[in-house]
Amino acid sequence: MSAIKLGQALVKTGFIKPDQLAKALDEQKKTNTKFTQVLIGQGFKENDILKALAQYFQVPSIDLSAFNIQQSVLDLVPRELCEKNLLIPVQKVGTNLVVAFADPSNISVKDDLRFMTRCKIQAVVTTEIAIGVALEKYHGQKVQELSQVMDNADSDEDFVVQNTEVIDNDKATIDEPIIKFVNAVMMEAVRRKASDIHFEPYEKRFRVRYRIDGNMIEAAAQPPQVGPAISSRLKIMSKMDIAERRRPQDGRIKVKFKAGQDLDFRVSVLPTMWGEKVVLRLLDKANLQLDMTKLGFEPEDLKIFKEAIQQPQGLLLITGPTGSGKTTTIYSALFELNKSDVNISTAEDPVEFNLEGINQVQMNPDIDLNFSNALRSFLRQDPDIIMVGEIRDLETAEISMKAASTGHMVVSTLHTNDAPQTISRLVDMGIPPYIVTSTLTLIVAQRLVGRVCDACKAPVDVPPQVLIDLGAVPEETKEYKLFKGRGCPTCNNSGIKGRLAIFEVMKLTDRMKECILKGGNSMELRNLAREEGMRTLRRSALLKLKRGETTIEEVVNSSIKDST
Repeated sequence: MSAIKLGQALVKTGFIKPDQLAKALDEQKKTNTKFTQVLIGQGFKENDILKALAQYFQVPSIDLSAFNIQQSVLDLVPRELCEKNLLIPVQKVGTNLVVAFADPSNISVKDDLRFMTRCKIQAVVTTEIAIGVALEKYHGQKVQELSQVMDNADSDEDFVVQNTEVIDNDKATIDEPIIKFVNAVMMEAVRRKASDIHFEPYEKRFRVRYRIDGNMIEAAAQPPQVGPAISSRLKIMSKMDIAERRRPQDGRIKVKFKAGQDLDFRVSVLPTMWGEKVVLRLLDKANLQLDMTKLGFEPEDLKIFKEAIQQPQGLLLITGPTGSGKTTTIYSALFELNKSDVNISTAEDPVEFNLEGINQVQMNPDIDLNFSNALRSFLRQDPDIIMVGEIRDLETAEISMKAASTGHMVVSTLHTNDAPQTISRLVDMGIPPYIVTSTLTLIVAQRLVGRVCDACKAPVDVPPQVLIDLGAVPEETKEYKLFKGRGCPTCNNSGIKGRLAIFEVMKLTDRMKECILKGGNSMELRNLAREEGMRTLRRSALLKLKRGETTIEEVVNSSIKDST
């Protein structure tokens, strides 16, 4: 509600006089403070203002300071919407949601809330000051909890952060609370096994979110003014140029915990409209799964994969979107091949984990060290096995194909939806079909699905037709053991704890090579691959579902429905 509208409402109730309104509006314009705060400064009591508002709007008033709002109720309405419209959800009873408004006459916002929450909105009125205090109290609570974690860190030997590479000569330029907050956020991310931390600046707040088991979860919020200090602290830790705020930067933070655990954080800084967004990717070697038998391959697919990587030459491609576990699969293959009599070289951007006995090269575009140039150099280094982080262009694809056809095993990645589409992608890039068929030996497409939380999982009944619609064989629907997590502290109330990989392993048989040479499209290749025994991503996911390891929602979200 605008100051003028609020003032007019108070005049109509007789709470203030027109001359007092004019004086208060003038003061509010000069000081740029809340109108209610101006009235309090002029001697009016907030409780009396609240009574006058209740009389004007003909709705009950509420004292938010005496009310304890449940977190589940707060989560129904995004904080951005609350701040923009000066409101806060207070209580949910059945399908009724009590919402405190500074302006209960805002019908359009009520309609939005009704649609968003699927609840009947019951309005109560309070002051804009009370809403601001409540939003800070409840949405800022997680920040306080993080600070408490850091305050208690000295007594928790497992989680005391000691930066092994940072020289804090610049520490004097960063406030101690900022340093403690950043450390606390990083420690909490490790505790909760997050894969990424997002520090995000916005107009009215600075938000911190974690990616846990593939889901984004808000962890904390701060006033927007602290954004530059937080980004500066992270840039100092990752040895970036803190004076440069116009261009993206990349860096790395090496952290050592008191218990002896070493962690790397890959850091990316990106200028946005309201400041620099910083994303940290947690690289914990202890969580790197190098045992191929534990990746999630079905036994038949694992056998095909192992046979392919043991070949003396050829090209093996791992495909899938960002964050689908491709790096883990490649590292497990390299770990299997890493013997004293084998020369392995990798071109990576970035190098995520250091593997003893493997020559890993970090790409550096500033000195023109890219995938294609690194590949050319590798061929003069007497390699047996070459890993290319990603085939991004025709030049890299051509050199990879050349290496694969001249006595080298080449492993790389490509971004495609499934295995058959990889062929079309290579041909579209400009690789002739006869070269594809002569060098490419195996394509592995993969995704990650959420694992049902063991701490809170419960059996669920699903009509057989639902499983059939997903692609299950009708005769096997009775064999499915379906579970779903109810939500608990262990899984952050998501019902999902950890992730599993599903794979689509496509071996290029003689029939498939003939189809490629004849110009067959992705659908024809897919149907032929299934005839040749390929298990699709959807079939792989259904096997995990059948064993009760994942949920129907995860199957739908992570795999492409089979066309036949």
